[in-house]
Amino acid sequence: MLHRLHLRCIFLMYIFLSLVLPSNAVTIKDAEQNYRKGNYQQAINDYKELLKQGASADIFYNLGNAYYRSGNLTQAILNYERASLLSPGNEDINFNLEFARSKTVDKIVPRGEMFYVTWYKSIRNLVSIDSWAYISLISIALAFVFVLVYLFSPTTGFQKLGFFSGILLFVLFSFSSFFAFQQKSAMQKRHGAIIMAPSVNVKKSPTFNALDGFVLHEGTRVDIVDEDIKGWVGVQVSDGRSGWVPIDKLEKI
Repeated sequence: MLHRLHLRCIFLMYIFLSLVLPSNAVTIKDAEQNYRKGNYQQAINDYKELLKQGASADIFYNLGNAYYRSGNLTQAILNYERASLLSPGNEDINFNLEFARSKTVDKIVPRGEMFYVTWYKSIRNLVSIDSWAYISLISIALAFVFVLVYLFSPTTGFQKLGFFSGILLFVLFSFSSFFAFQQKSAMQKRHGAIIMAPSVNVKKSPTFNALDGFVLHEGTRVDIVDEDIKGWVGVQVSDGRSGWVPIDKLEKI
């Protein structure tokens, strides 16, 4: 009798918790409603809470919008960059990112790059890493089907169809897998960073007594090229200038 009573208590407690806890959890709908009402700080808090459940390009993008509306341009850029890292081909994300960049103090003119590098990046960033992964899986599965058609078809026409289709699909599998790997590598290495301090003197060597090279202001993107010196990071701007800044003056994308 006591055992059954104990089980019933546990069951009732489980039902109670399952009903109460979800009601306190933040949802996408909560964050969107706060954003639409103009409660941007609460929307920021909601999106941050949602990120604890798992990162996504949409949440970073919406968090960036909330920061922009609240007047925090630097945090807006940081979160747009993070959204772009997860979904590099998203037009809305890239538009807002470029628009926010145009509001920063530093007007950086990137160095020119060879046309084939630009062409390669545009293709690689057409879709997200998940989409490239799906394309690779579907293409290799279809390639296997067409190989079977080539091997077992009784007619020459179907054999040719199976042969050439299998080759094309295998090529598609190879490229999509490579692009997915490239995007995954970029996410894992996270070389990009955003200057978070209002302004920072970029030093010619990793010490406060070193000569100043140039000044960067908040919201400017840099690439981290050296992390070997404690408390300092070697950075490079897209126009080719480089130097050292204290690690607490920036935040990784």
